[in-house]
Amino acid sequence: MDRARLHQLLARESADAERRNPRSRAAYERAGHLFGRVPMTWMNKTAGAFPRYLDGARGARVTDIDGHEYIDFCLGDTGAMAGHSPAAVAAEVERRFTRQGGATAMLPTEDAEVVGAELTRRFGLARWSFSLTATDANRWAVRLARAVTGRSKILVNSYSYHGSVDESLIVVGPDGNGAARPGNVGAPCDVTLTSRVAEFNDLDGLERELAHGDVAAVLMEPALTNIGIVLPEPGYLDGVRELTRRHGTLLINDETHTFSAGPGGCTAAWDLEPDMLTIGKAVGGGIPAGAYGLSAALADRLLARDDLDLVDMGGVGGTLAGNALSVAAMRVTLEQVLTDEAFARMAKLSERFDTGVRAGIAAHALPWSVSRLGARTEYRFTDPAPRTGTASAAAGDTELEDFLHLYLANRGILLTPFHNMALMCPDTTEQDVDTHTGLFAAALAELTG
Repeated sequence: MDRARLHQLLARESADAERRNPRSRAAYERAGHLFGRVPMTWMNKTAGAFPRYLDGARGARVTDIDGHEYIDFCLGDTGAMAGHSPAAVAAEVERRFTRQGGATAMLPTEDAEVVGAELTRRFGLARWSFSLTATDANRWAVRLARAVTGRSKILVNSYSYHGSVDESLIVVGPDGNGAARPGNVGAPCDVTLTSRVAEFNDLDGLERELAHGDVAAVLMEPALTNIGIVLPEPGYLDGVRELTRRHGTLLINDETHTFSAGPGGCTAAWDLEPDMLTIGKAVGGGIPAGAYGLSAALADRLLARDDLDLVDMGGVGGTLAGNALSVAAMRVTLEQVLTDEAFARMAKLSERFDTGVRAGIAAHALPWSVSRLGARTEYRFTDPAPRTGTASAAAGDTELEDFLHLYLANRGILLTPFHNMALMCPDTTEQDVDTHTGLFAAALAELTG
């Protein structure tokens, strides 16, 4: 690729973004009381000199304060996979909070058992508890794994994503050994004291690490997502389950992003049998919510332990975890919005998106690839598609990503800012997908001259 041409195009799109969004720019410049000028520092992870500021959102559409409407394929990086403010969830939130009253009272509601039963139907895990985020669910799953096994270490895949869980911020270094993930802020200790790491799709590497006998659990995404989609090779996930059982190690599936694979995530779609499962983001329909599930056998083992304080010191998620409002939102999201039928429609739209992107890549003979996971599609600047997290990280191209993201955003389409991921929601249409296909082809035509 002609990098000089890329730089010219990127500069043009950056200037256009600043010209088109004066109110967002002014809001960003005024935000001196915010750390990093944004509500959360990752909001600076965006193409351009400043983020666009939200005015409103509904379904698969977002409007910014400069009056521009966007087809939203980012969907809150999965948090809005149900669509923005789905009507059924909005009505239930209004009923629970305004008419019935009581968002949090430290008392259970009957909704919780309904949600637990539906999660069991979808994912197969028999017992469920709730948190406010998937990060919190992962933290609790890690603690339970250590408690029940008596082992100290957690194993993750290099460049997997489990939120801000300290134990997960480890990668395979250049020498093949575990090393702190670049950019980790304020680590409480050397991550190799708490964690082991193996590459995704590498059963030999996993077995070497498990052979030490100190791994309480393997915490993994069934497919890597936040470093770009990396799909499991045939037999890999079966091998992970066999190895973990052989070495007395628990298996935790983090389905927070891989929920896109279907109504029961990859666990149901691929007949997986984890000991625990964690999920968050999308299950609340936009209301903060998370959950973790345990197999019946594991739950019984834990509850039989008189030495574990699972009520007070063993609590997770804080006072607001499992609150009436978030549980009510989960119930309606699962019952009425992210239904089996909705997932089937979303998957078909994702196939259409995949086909359109592949056609654009082929038209210009670019050495790129496309990967899809149910309702989620991602294109990468390498071919074949990466098979490990480390290879996927190495395939990144920030300037190229920024150009494509700005080009699309300046013409009314949002992708996930962390990478080239497009997610479908129940309100996404074929026309939305085809609009991206046309603009993507136009962007490639400008890049390749």
